[in-house]
Amino acid sequence: MPSAKPSEPLGKNRRSIAAKVRELRQARKWSQAELAERLDLSQSRLSEIERGNGSFTAEQFLHLLKLFNVTASDFVSGVGGRDLRIQNALARLGAFHVQESADVLPSKQLENVHDVVREALVDGSPRVVTGLAPVLVRNAERLSLNKLHAELERIGLERRLTWLVENTLTALRSDPKLGAKSKEWAKLDRRAELLLGQFMEHVTARGQVLAPQLPLDVLDATIRSKRTLEEISRSASATSQRWGIVTSLQPADFLQALRAARAGH
Repeated sequence: MPSAKPSEPLGKNRRSIAAKVRELRQARKWSQAELAERLDLSQSRLSEIERGNGSFTAEQFLHLLKLFNVTASDFVSGVGGRDLRIQNALARLGAFHVQESADVLPSKQLENVHDVVREALVDGSPRVVTGLAPVLVRNAERLSLNKLHAELERIGLERRLTWLVENTLTALRSDPKLGAKSKEWAKLDRRAELLLGQFMEHVTARGQVLAPQLPLDVLDATIRSKRTLEEISRSASATSQRWGIVTSLQPADFLQALRAARAGH
């Protein structure tokens, strides 16, 4: 007899816990196998839990809290709380157009720009991702894009970084007057264009281009049907097609984020 589906509140709680477990694990750069070993459960069981299809025993959950030095309340806030923490971090790092919420406490996992960019790319929501464009420009010298690429490669999301960098470069180059009203931004624009361009040249030189056999990376969480997937894929930008990213975002959205950040500063 098939097992009954969990009630909506239970299903929502499981999805919230699943998202938090993935966030914590990826922040430590652990694979599912590595975390499963530390929790003394099978990788397949952990995979089920991270999909929202299972739960920890009380003992495993307590071990998880100790392992990551977090409290049970960290799991109650859910995905929405995580999104707000990322948005607050983006606002502090240069995405000045992103509204910062005073009700959300800073996260220890988002204390430096490297972690913020990585977690925002893992999150993948359009507002968060476009907010990364001014963050890259303002913090280009503080970022090791090659290191970040390697970290994302371990979880299969490295194409999101190359796609983001190319979109940001396209936005910078499409409007020569972007930094005209601010000497500070003009200087940052020139430096960012140089460093981001060097990273893209390095990636291209290593032959890290999208192979046809690689699966598409669906960025937008709103894409839930094959029909929507096909429609958005057809209207995707050349950059999105090149890196196999399925999203409704266009280069113009990143340009708008750069303009909005300057207007908000």
